[in-house]
Order: sequence, then C-alpha cells, then structure tokens
Amino acid sequence: MTFPLLTTVLFLPLVGALILLGFPRERENAVRLCAMIVMALTFAVSVVLFLLFDSALPQMQWVERAAWLTSLGIYYHIGVDGISLPLVLLTTLLTPLAFLQAWHSIEIKVKEFAILMLVLETGMLGVFLALDMFLFFIFWEVILVPMYFLIGVWGGALRYQAMIKFLLYTMAGSALMLVAIIALHFLNLSPDYGGTGERSWYLFDFYRLTLPIGMQKLLFGAFFLAFAIKVPLFPFHTWLPLAHVEAPTAGSVILAGVLLKMGTYGLLRFCLPIFPQASDIYAPLISTLAVIGIIYGALVAMVQPDVKKLVAYSSVSHLGFVVLGIFSGTMAGIQGSVLQMVSHGLSTGALFLLIGMIYDRRHTREIADFGGLWKPMPVFAVFFLVAMFSSIGLPGLNGFVGEFLILLGTFEVYRVFAVIAAIGIILGAVYMLWMYQRVMYGDVTHDANRHLPDMNGREIALMIPIVVLMFWIGIYPNTFLRKMDKSSAHLIEQMRTQRVLADSQAKIDAQLPGPKQSIK
Repeated sequence: MTFPLLTTVLFLPLVGALILLGFPRERENAVRLCAMIVMALTFAVSVVLFLLFDSALPQMQWVERAAWLTSLGIYYHIGVDGISLPLVLLTTLLTPLAFLQAWHSIEIKVKEFAILMLVLETGMLGVFLALDMFLFFIFWEVILVPMYFLIGVWGGALRYQAMIKFLLYTMAGSALMLVAIIALHFLNLSPDYGGTGERSWYLFDFYRLTLPIGMQKLLFGAFFLAFAIKVPLFPFHTWLPLAHVEAPTAGSVILAGVLLKMGTYGLLRFCLPIFPQASDIYAPLISTLAVIGIIYGALVAMVQPDVKKLVAYSSVSHLGFVVLGIFSGTMAGIQGSVLQMVSHGLSTGALFLLIGMIYDRRHTREIADFGGLWKPMPVFAVFFLVAMFSSIGLPGLNGFVGEFLILLGTFEVYRVFAVIAAIGIILGAVYMLWMYQRVMYGDVTHDANRHLPDMNGREIALMIPIVVLMFWIGIYPNTFLRKMDKSSAHLIEQMRTQRVLADSQAKIDAQLPGPKQSIK
C-alpha cells in the first residue's frame, strides 16, 4: 500500500487545528508557532507531490478511494492531475505566508484565527482534490465558515456588511450548483443518457453523460452561475471589492490568491467537459462578459483612492483573462489560464501582503496619504516594484507568460476579443504605474511618512519565495507547463469526444418517432 500523500496534505492542516484546540488561549506565541509548523509541513508535502508527479501521465495520480456513504454511492475519492497540482502548490504556499504576515498584526483571538486559517486551508485543498462531486460540494461549503469569521471578527469598519454580502452571494450560487449535482446523479442512473445505471457521484462518470442540449443548457447555467460568482466574473463581482477591503490582510491574500481560483477551476473542471455543447453555445457570451470585465475592472481600478480597493478591482480584470482563455477551448488558452491562476495568486498575493505591511505602519490605505516612500523604505519599494511589474505582465516575470498564452489561444477563435483584451493589459499598466508613482516617488509630504521603518527580516523572508517564483515562472515557465501539458490535452480530448457522442445521440433522437424515454 502506497503512502497516502494526498490525504496527508489534505488533512494535515485540520489535524493541526484540532491540536490547537488543546492550547491555552494565553499562549499566543506557542499557538502561532504550532500553526506555522503545520502549514510549513503541509507545503513540504505538496512540494514532494509536485516533484514526484509524472508529467507523462494525463490521468489522475495518487488516487485514493474509501467507502463513506455507500448506500448513496458516495465515496471519499480524491486525486490530482496537472491542472489541479499547481493550485494545490499555490494554496500550501500562500497560506503560511499570509499567516506569517499576520504574526504581529493579529493581536486578538490569536488561537481562533490560527484554527480558522488551518480549517480554511483544508477546505481549499479539498476543492482541488475531490473527485466525488458530493465531497467536492462539502469542501466548497466548508470554506464559507472560516472566511466568514475571518472577515467578521478581524475585518475593518464595514466588516459585517462585507461578510454578509460574501456569504449571501456564495450561498446563492452554491444552492444552484447543489441542485445541478443532484440532477446529474439521477441522470447517471439512466443508460439512456450514457449513465452507469448505478448510484454514483464520481466526476468522470458525469463526463460520460450524453445529455440533450436543453438539459445541458439548464444544468450548465446552474454550475456557471456558482462559479462565475466565485471568480467573480462581471457582472457578478460586486461582493469582491468590499470583502477585499474589509478583510484582514491574511484574508485578502487567501481570497485573491486561492478562493477566486476555485471559480475558474470549476469552470475548467466541470462546465467544459460535462456540458461541451452548452459550453460551445455560451462561449461567445461568456467571452464577451470576460472582456467587459477586463476593461471595466481596469477603468474602475484607475480611479480608486484606496490602494487595496485598486488591487481588488485589478483582480476582476485579471480573472477576466483566465475566463477568456478557458472558453477559447484551445490548448494554449487552457494552459495559459491555469498558469495565470498561479501567476495572479502570486502577484496579487504579494501586493496585498505589501499593502498590509504599510497599513500596519500607517493605519491608512489612501494613496493621497503617501508619497515619497522610496526614501524611508527603499527595500519595501523594490519589492513593491517587482510585484507591480509582475501584475502588469512585464516580460521576464510570471504575469507575462500566462497572459501571452491566453491571448494566443483566444486569437485562434475570437480575434476581436483578443485585441480588446490586449487593451486591458495597457490599462493595467496605466493604473499600476500611476499608483506606484503617487505612492513611492516625489517628496515626502506627510511628516508621518518621514521615519517609517523599512521591511524587517520576517517581512523580507515571506516575500522572497514569491519573488523567486515570479522570476522562475517568467524565465522558465516549462517547469509548470510540462506538468499540465498531458492533463490539458486529455481534457480537450474528452471535450471533443463528448461533442461527437452528443451530436450522434442528437441525430438518433431526431430519427425516433416518439420522445426520448424519460428517466425513472
């Protein structure tokens, strides 16, 4: 029996949370240290997964399956492939870095904060690893609880509005997705739709279903709305800026770095292969929304007086690129989208970490309250410069590779959208460079900024791994592209196969004298 690597990386944070329950609340440093050790160990296991992953295999690896609710056909079933592996690594990297940033900034209810961060990490990993749709939904919902409290307890002045808006939007999408998952389960009971005839919630059983186009559209819509809210895709984005601004820095890093990627991952893993014809039909509309989001997010970010809200709106723009690449349906577009998920997590996560550092010193995020920070904080200014260049996609850094592949894939099928999206890159450079100029350059006009302490050793240490990865991906992206190559090609082949089967079934149904037999 092989060592259960996936179960280890999945539940190690949860075990750490249970251990922390026994710690006295007043032993704050011990709580921080224990949580940090658990997060570091989880990251170490994920690195082992990445190194041992066989790039030549397209299918899921290290698959683990155990009986759970067998009478309902529900199993503990997890696995990882080249699409989910980079997101697992991103999750296990950003979680300890976000926690390390909060080492001194979170001073109340430290034990509860550490426990919630660990539970949140398990929930996020479960979304990327689950192969049973019921299990996937459980992890999807688990994430709401810790993020709700992270915003509500440690957030800003409008934290209650932010946490309620976040919860309501996400739960609305989740309810639709749950109904669609149950419908797929019952459709799988019918051989008429290519089902196994057995009770099953296994993802790849749903891939084999050949559904009528009307049914595909309906179920696709339910899944799409749930994932579009999480992305968030225009016009479902209105919950995001408030949640970002009011969340503590660690919450903003996880929200932008990982949680938003759950939406794009869902579009890629579920919507495209389960509903290939509906995806083709709605691809132009969704790509239009993605392009609108790219331009809209950039324009709104440009006029923000709060630097944190500026970065929040930039996420709307950047995630529009990811959705555009996914619905191009091309190899370059899909690979670029997965890589851009990782790149956006690194660049935006770095920006939120840096904004949190300056907020801890000045307790303001208004751009007008800064100016000339390069003089008292030169190290901070250099790290901010690298993160900013990464965000705008400067060649040689991680942001460039993903956006280039997305535009390349999109140009194959939607040339106009590719051109408009390229304008969004220019606008992104405008608002980021203008913000950097106002914050870092010029004279120090506020006395409170003249003697600000520069980054300390802890802050430099948490930024170094992100910067190293920014340059690594920008200079040698093949490290990650090679891992996802076979899995991406396999996903595209599955979509093509399902299209052929669905078209053949539609022709057969058209020749039948009566309606198709309904499922019982």
